[in-house]
Amino acid sequence: MSGSTITPWVVGNWKMNPMQSDSQQLIQSLKQYLQAGPIDVAQCRIAVAPTAIALLSVQQQLQDAAVEVLTVAQDLSRVAGTGAYTGEVSAELLKDSAIHYVLIGHSERRELFGDDVSQITAKVTHALNAGLQIIYCVGESLEQREQGLAEQVVLQQICDLSSVVKAEQWQNIKIAYEPIWAIGTGKTASPEDAQAMHEKIRAGLKQLTGYGQDIAILYGGSVKADNAEALAACPDINGALVGGASLQAESFYKIAQAFAQTKH
Repeated sequence: MSGSTITPWVVGNWKMNPMQSDSQQLIQSLKQYLQAGPIDVAQCRIAVAPTAIALLSVQQQLQDAAVEVLTVAQDLSRVAGTGAYTGEVSAELLKDSAIHYVLIGHSERRELFGDDVSQITAKVTHALNAGLQIIYCVGESLEQREQGLAEQVVLQQICDLSSVVKAEQWQNIKIAYEPIWAIGTGKTASPEDAQAMHEKIRAGLKQLTGYGQDIAILYGGSVKADNAEALAACPDINGALVGGASLQAESFYKIAQAFAQTKH
C-alpha cells in the first residue's frame, strides 16, 4: 500500500548558506519561477529552511509570493520556553515568530554536533508541545548499509519517536529519509533502493500509529532536477528534502515541479 494520496512536500535545506545578499536573490528568483509557473499547493507544498539569522527576513520576503512557500527552522533548542540559555532558540520563540515547521534529527546534527537520542526526543517533545510541525530526519551511514544494518538503524530512529509522541501528535510529523552516504556526495540511492526503504518506514509507521498511512516520507541525499522525476514516481516517496540543489532557484523549482506533476 503506497502513500500516493499524500500531498508531496519539497523542502530546501539551505544549511549554513548563503550570505544575506545571495539569500535575497535566491528568494527573488524562486518567486519569479513560481509567478511564471505556479505550483498548486494541493499538488506540492514548497518550503525552505534558511539559517536562523535569515528565518524572519526570508519569511517576510516570501509573503507576496504567487504560491505559498513555508519557512522552516533547521533546528531548535532542547530547552523549552525562555531563559538564560545563550545562543539557543526554543520552540516557543519559533512559534511566537510564526515559524511553524522545524527540522529535527538531521544527520549533520547527529554526526557533527552530538545530538543523541535524549536530545533529539527533548527537541521533538518541545516542538510538539509548542504546536510546531516536525520534519524528522533518519538515515544510515555507508558502513551501516554495507553491514546490512540500514533498515534496523532507520527503524530504530523511527521507534525513538514513539516514547515521546502522543497518539494525536503523529499527524504533526513528517519523515525525511536521508542515507548519510548520499548527502552532499553526488551519490544518490537508486529509486529502487530509496523506495524499498520508504516502504519499510511506511510499514514501521503503520505499526506505531493509526496515522502511519498518511505521514509524508521525503527522500533526501543529492536530490537534483535530473533525478527528481524518477524519485517522485516511487509510490512511497512523498517529496524531497533538498540540500545543494535548493541553493539554485531553477533546480529547486524543477524538483518541486517534478513532484507536483508526477504525483498528480
